Amino acid sequence: MTKMRFFITAILVSLVFFSGCGSQKSVNFTPKKAIPAWYAKPPLVTTTTLYAIGEAQNKDEAIVNALNNMASTLSVSIGSQFTSREVVEDGIKSSHQVTSSNEIQSDVKKLRISNYEVLDSKELGFRKYIVLIKSDKQKLFNSLKNEVDQKFAFIDKQKETIARYHAIKQLTIYKKAKSDIADVPNTLIIMNVLNESFDSKEYVNKVEAVNSNYDKLLSSITFTIQSNTEAKDLEASIKKGLTAKELQVQYNTGKKHFILIITSKIDKASTYGFTLARAAINIIVRDYRGSIIGSNKLNIVGQSTQGYNVAKENVAIKLNEMIKKDGIGKVIGLDL
Repeated sequence: MTKMRFFITAILVSLVFFSGCGSQKSVNFTPKKAIPAWYAKPPLVTTTTLYAIGEAQNKDEAIVNALNNMASTLSVSIGSQFTSREVVEDGIKSSHQVTSSNEIQSDVKKLRISNYEVLDSKELGFRKYIVLIKSDKQKLFNSLKNEVDQKFAFIDKQKETIARYHAIKQLTIYKKAKSDIADVPNTLIIMNVLNESFDSKEYVNKVEAVNSNYDKLLSSITFTIQSNTEAKDLEASIKKGLTAKELQVQYNTGKKHFILIITSKIDKASTYGFTLARAAINIIVRDYRGSIIGSNKLNIVGQSTQGYNVAKENVAIKLNEMIKKDGIGKVIGLDL
């Protein structure tokens, strides 16, 4: 009986042992791929070519990272060149110069590099891809120059027809032009680094001309505000909104003068202890010929527990809040 128990125990131990061996997972040892020399020691930037490496989970993401690295490398070069060109007195650089340099480097990092070539790529292992890219400086320069030329060509085309519009519309066109060329000065710095023989003076003059035309037009536009008795309290809010846009409110005449007419009809009501002032407001903007160039209708309800006059004041407060939120242009029906 004892022998039988020993025999059964031995069989069970053997089964457990072999079962454990069979459940062991096989380990697949994959030899680590060698890092290519171009990744360990990337090519240096030359007078004609930019190089950059990148890595990510897949090839496309690795290329994007490489392009970002290329822009960052370019920004360092530009920042260095920009600093060397600054006039530094007594070895102290002004905060303005430092800020300008940082802004330029930041803008360069956002540069979209469309002219590039993937020189090499390799999958190092699971979810790890590396690439080496290059970009020809002259081709990159040409693409940037083409973008700048297209911007100014569009602006020149608009200038041919701008005279047929009223001054507010002209101001809107110049405002958009200013926005479109806001990054041109920094782009010109990049182009100067890519091509040292490039003369940016012509483009700088064009940028200054657009900005000057906008400023000159803005300073010459004037408004007169007219209102009926019930809209008198609203004039201050409208004037504040216009002056915030650097538009002058004063009596004047001529093609660049506009008349803003506010009329309001207020109905008095009461509810749950509140006095209400229901204001139906009509706004019209006319040019020097009397043509309506902007308009809007507003319905604002003022309320107060202190009487009708305070409720009317609440209408003006709400109009002021509306101007702050939506902008004076939307409130008076103009694109400002």
